Amino acid sequence: MQGTEYGDEALKQAMKTELKQRLLEAEKEHRPLRIYCGFDPRKADLHLGHTVPMNKLRQFQDCGHEVTFLIGNFTSLIGDPSDKDILRPQLTPEEVAENGRTYAEQAFRILDPKKTIIRYNAEWLSKLSFADLIKLASNFTVQQFLTRENFKLRWEKGDAIYLHETFYSIMQGYDAYAMRSDVQVGGTDQLFNIVTAARKVMTYMGEKPNIAIILGILPGTDGVVKMSKSLGNHIPINTNAEDMFGKVMSIPDSAMPTYSRLITRWTPADIKVIEDGLKDGSLHPRDAKMKLAREVTASFYGESEADQAQDAFIRLFQKHDVPDEVPETIISRDQSLLDILVACQLVGSRSDGRRMVEQKGVKLDGVVLTDGKEPLQHEGVLQVGKRHFVRVKFA
Repeated sequence: MQGTEYGDEALKQAMKTELKQRLLEAEKEHRPLRIYCGFDPRKADLHLGHTVPMNKLRQFQDCGHEVTFLIGNFTSLIGDPSDKDILRPQLTPEEVAENGRTYAEQAFRILDPKKTIIRYNAEWLSKLSFADLIKLASNFTVQQFLTRENFKLRWEKGDAIYLHETFYSIMQGYDAYAMRSDVQVGGTDQLFNIVTAARKVMTYMGEKPNIAIILGILPGTDGVVKMSKSLGNHIPINTNAEDMFGKVMSIPDSAMPTYSRLITRWTPADIKVIEDGLKDGSLHPRDAKMKLAREVTASFYGESEADQAQDAFIRLFQKHDVPDEVPETIISRDQSLLDILVACQLVGSRSDGRRMVEQKGVKLDGVVLTDGKEPLQHEGVLQVGKRHFVRVKFA
């Protein structure tokens, strides 16, 4: 139950009790539990926030249970409205297929490919008839959907709520039934879909309701807002060890406990040792974050590359590879990275700057910057190549 977050202690205890009971039942039946999590391939690249449920799936794998990585190639045609206060754009089947091809490959950086079942929910959802949908929908009221925060906000603002958006929860509930799942893993934004919709659908269809493992949402590198590529506070999976290590080191100290519980392989006992060390002063926050960055990096790139990334970070920041005298310049918060590089004469032109960014040759405090159109998230030492440095401060 590490990392779980239900917003209701009674619900958490109920799920915990059901999980224990289901484990005992499965043991008597000499079978593993059937665990799954669904992923809608609406974007091609995943970031650390997407890996939170994958880490929980891996825990179940390591305990000997059956794990299904469900690609929502049918639900993606609607788009999950759970964490959105606007209508999601509908993807074409071609876009979904293209994005879905990359998901399993990225997921196998965490999951054991030999122990992971890959399925696509079009396998059963595409076969449902209109009569089937009527029967399933009869289990829900309009009021249930309108009390959800995202729909409620749109209703109060007078924004449109489209009927097909309510189908998403029903479709996800049918996923759980179709696979006869024992446990479904998801984030807090999936609470309604899993606890209300899936359990109701499974019960209606004559199956034992699945058990919800609801996980907290990983904040971005700002430590506050949900990790998102569009907000520029994400840590991508498809990067390199040095970049991942540096980005984890950039998170605020306050975010370390959340990161430790949601995206590491550490046990509760491991985390307690670190937290106790921070409380009694025997462990410096910088050293604790170094342990965290190494653990996260190692889980994706292996021990050797994680060690190399740590050594590179230490050389750059703890052994003062940055020159003692670095010119300082004042920038505005809304200037793009490319504009800053040109204004500081770190590159000869925007095209040169764009090329350096693409080659991962531009860093802020040792963290590789990947989007030349975005403004800087914080002040620090901006580095281009190996020899050009400037300390940037906001006006």
